[in-house]
Amino acid sequence: MAEQHILAPAWTAAVAKKMPEISHAHVLPLGHGVFAFKERWRIGRQLRAEHYDMAIVLPNSWKSALIPWVAGIPVRRGFRGEMRFGLLNDIRVLNKAQYPLMIERFMSLALAKNIPLSKPYPYPRLLGDVNAVLPLRQQLAIATDKPVVALCPGAEYGPAKRWPTQYYGELARCLHDLGYAVWLMGSKKDEILAADIMKVAPNVCDNLCGRTDLNQAVDLLSSVQAVVTNDSGLMHIAAALNKPMVAIYGSSSTAFTPPLSEKVEIVQLSLPCSPCFERECPLGHLNCLKQITPERVLQSLQKLMTQIQVTA
Repeated sequence: MAEQHILAPAWTAAVAKKMPEISHAHVLPLGHGVFAFKERWRIGRQLRAEHYDMAIVLPNSWKSALIPWVAGIPVRRGFRGEMRFGLLNDIRVLNKAQYPLMIERFMSLALAKNIPLSKPYPYPRLLGDVNAVLPLRQQLAIATDKPVVALCPGAEYGPAKRWPTQYYGELARCLHDLGYAVWLMGSKKDEILAADIMKVAPNVCDNLCGRTDLNQAVDLLSSVQAVVTNDSGLMHIAAALNKPMVAIYGSSSTAFTPPLSEKVEIVQLSLPCSPCFERECPLGHLNCLKQITPERVLQSLQKLMTQIQVTA
């Protein structure tokens, strides 16, 4: 089996370190959309010493193909994008009908040209560090004596993917009454959402938003009994950890980037106006999320947990 390294921004590299297939993660010290030609040239020259045989370039931008070319990697593969002829020497034309899911498109790049992707294929998996969980819980002063449900109220894309915080608060109260500890998980940007939930459910939740890095969040999520989440990055992490999960969809769709797990209940209304794929509701009512009640989400979670117990 080929040894696999990854070059990615710091937050992505943190996730890659939890993937057993990845031997090493190089951190790309550039923000999204930053060109920084000299820095990319420097990184490419530095990677020459690794003597890589192949680079698979996932983004479609010109700048993303520059580093492998400077690094002198013999095979540089990716989809046809921003005039990358020369930078890539194994250019593929994406057949969206053949590969509707993003994961399928990326997996197809690992195959020789004209070789179709076999199905079913394995889902991505992350491995949390079980030895890190207890020290983390003690460090953060969070519950260790109850089963835990993690709530992930954020979605960086925009409000049209965020189930109302009022509903998350009501769900948290129900879960607390059922004997669960409730963790609110997310980035520093989600602190305002978490504060709103805490107002609805005072003295119920442990608020971890902004208190962990992504590496720690993966370890903590690996220890919970279940997750309730919007369509977000943490949703995909929970799926890769194979956690029982209720995923709430509003303006987006499972047709492109679904949670890749067998332990998922999707809650989605499929209104005539959705999915619109907008950051904010263009009609101003957000019915695709507001009409999903906390009772419905709780029922989906209980149904999922019962199914898992029956098949265990």
